Amino acid sequence: MQDTPTPAVAPAPVNLFAEPTPLGLLGLAVGCAALIPIAFGWSLTPAAFRTAAFYCLYFGAGCQFIAGIMSLANKNLLGGTLFTTFAFNWLMNYQTLAGLAEGRLPDPHIILSVDVIFLVIFVVLTYAFGFFSKLLFAFLLDIVALFACRILKELTHAPVFALPIALATVVLAGIALYLAFAILVNSAAGRPVFPVPGPLFKAAGPVAAH
Repeated sequence: MQDTPTPAVAPAPVNLFAEPTPLGLLGLAVGCAALIPIAFGWSLTPAAFRTAAFYCLYFGAGCQFIAGIMSLANKNLLGGTLFTTFAFNWLMNYQTLAGLAEGRLPDPHIILSVDVIFLVIFVVLTYAFGFFSKLLFAFLLDIVALFACRILKELTHAPVFALPIALATVVLAGIALYLAFAILVNSAAGRPVFPVPGPLFKAAGPVAAH
């Protein structure tokens, strides 16, 4: 009797790195925390700008760039794209704040043009992340609201948009912390200590990378 050959089973893909998302989210939260006193107008001194600039550089840009590259290496397309793109936005924040500390103002027309492009990018990414979690959708929606208020503030020169920008920054830090804690603590506890809701949209088929 001849044995029937067993078909070879492809091994499950192994990520090159541990899950980098919490690193990017915690860096984002720290960067937002550095911006909050400036956003609310509590501290607008050269020292405040200089101090916030370095937090934006090391935590906002640094952590998110590392998380983005690691996510892309792990074939996490959406996460890697978001973190890497946002990392360079934090570099812009660093350069702007460092310039303000030295009395050098950025060109508002260039900033406005870039903000419009970022708004378009984050609108599309918000829709994409809606296929994975309602909370991720809210996270990206808050970023969209933040950029929309920045654009309206520049177009209308109305100070009324300053408070929504500051509040959106607080919400962004809060959601980032919650998502980071959910990934770190839930995996350690083996149960949803920090519950994360499911997808907002239903995908038509299996998604290969996210």
